[in-house]
Amino acid sequence: MRPLFQASLLALTLSLNTFAEEGGSGHYLPGSMASFVDGVPQEETFIARLNYLYYDGEIAANRQIPIAGLSTLGAEATSTALGVTLLWRPPVEIGENWSWAMSATIPYVWMNVEADVVAPLPGGGTTTVRRGKDLSGIGDIVLMPLMFNYEVCDDLNINFRLGAYAPTGRYQVGRLANTGKNFWTIEPTVAWMYFGKKNGREASLFLGADFNFENSDTNYRTGTQVHLDGTLAQHFPLWGGLFGVGLNAYWYEQVEGDSGAGATFGDFKGRTAGLGPALSYVSSDGNTLGELKWLHEFETKNRLEGDYIWFKLIHKF
Repeated sequence: MRPLFQASLLALTLSLNTFAEEGGSGHYLPGSMASFVDGVPQEETFIARLNYLYYDGEIAANRQIPIAGLSTLGAEATSTALGVTLLWRPPVEIGENWSWAMSATIPYVWMNVEADVVAPLPGGGTTTVRRGKDLSGIGDIVLMPLMFNYEVCDDLNINFRLGAYAPTGRYQVGRLANTGKNFWTIEPTVAWMYFGKKNGREASLFLGADFNFENSDTNYRTGTQVHLDGTLAQHFPLWGGLFGVGLNAYWYEQVEGDSGAGATFGDFKGRTAGLGPALSYVSSDGNTLGELKWLHEFETKNRLEGDYIWFKLIHKF
């Protein structure tokens, strides 16, 4: 089973702006790091990865969320993103059973957003107007210069990675759809990945936190968020390789309230969870790997609630 870990790649989160706490969510995307395919390579390699993500979600018609300086009701959004991740595990040894890698992801995002926007009346007072916006473009680039893995034994790996989301996407105050967040996020993550070489069983767990900088255009700083992603799966020989079937799930909680002059909604802490099936396949030589999964959200507060569909295709050179 060792080639599975050699072929695995960190799932760098696409910078898909499907609404923050300022807008319904932060840079974190559920399912981006959740299984053995999202590990850190143990041996020298260069990996290219294609990430596809589709999201469709909405918030209750009577619930407000702030989007790019606007106060909105009943927001709905569909988003599609394609991202290319390049990962290099250099020929550098940092200690017995340790490995180090680095990676970068460049996403391209297509968005459609509709919401009731609170607008002023000429004679005073306010009213709500239904507006929609389509937008596409480069999203926020994700950099991970520090990705460390420690091989506890043949079946168990522990890794740590430090990510940074750069505000490279398109952003404009007063526009419903933006492909970027307009602020930096620092995201440390630690993961425990068990993969039984003999029994084919997988149990993966990823714990991360997002520390957000202020959006300088809206004077809004989204509070710190904590998230937990996991996968339970069974893998078995099929079609000359290994096929896996299982469940993936996540839990997300904003543990610090929003702040800044633009945070007129107060703390506005977000929360959500999700669950769904996951399928994977690894070629016999371990050089090509694919994963398809769906996550349905529930127990949601102050965020859009909907469905994520992920497809990840990895090749090791």
